[in-house]
Amino acid sequence: MNTRLSRRAAVGLIAMTAVSPLLASTVHAEDTVLAIKGYDPVAYFTDGHPVRGLSDFEYVWDDHVYRFASAEHRDMFKGDPVRYAPQFGNFCAMALAKGEVVVANPENWLISDGKLYVFGSAAPAGPVLFQKDLAGNIEKAKQNRPILPKM
Repeated sequence: MNTRLSRRAAVGLIAMTAVSPLLASTVHAEDTVLAIKGYDPVAYFTDGHPVRGLSDFEYVWDDHVYRFASAEHRDMFKGDPVRYAPQFGNFCAMALAKGEVVVANPENWLISDGKLYVFGSAAPAGPVLFQKDLAGNIEKAKQNRPILPKM
């Protein structure tokens, strides 16, 4: 049995070994879901309104790509992602409380007790309806979390 490698085969094997981690991370990045349609989650807290994030300032957390309006916002999120991420990911908190799965529109939002909630519909549905029984709706949405798609 001949176990010797030619110089060409050895160089090819080394090159493939060096490149394979890069290929794996590229595939992973493409498979990662964009969080809240590319809006900056920190801006809701700091600016008081939705702001589109930029692809220049991204951070992957909880299998989602988050975009930010600035490096400062990205770094704030990195320091405490649980504080800034929407409570039910990309999904409408009110719909989830009703046992439904609806993709949220990041323009419809609410911060309550330091937590960000996004909704599929604007007032009078969405945030306004959710606030009518805030504690009850939060609890129902948490109970219904298992119906959310696994991403």
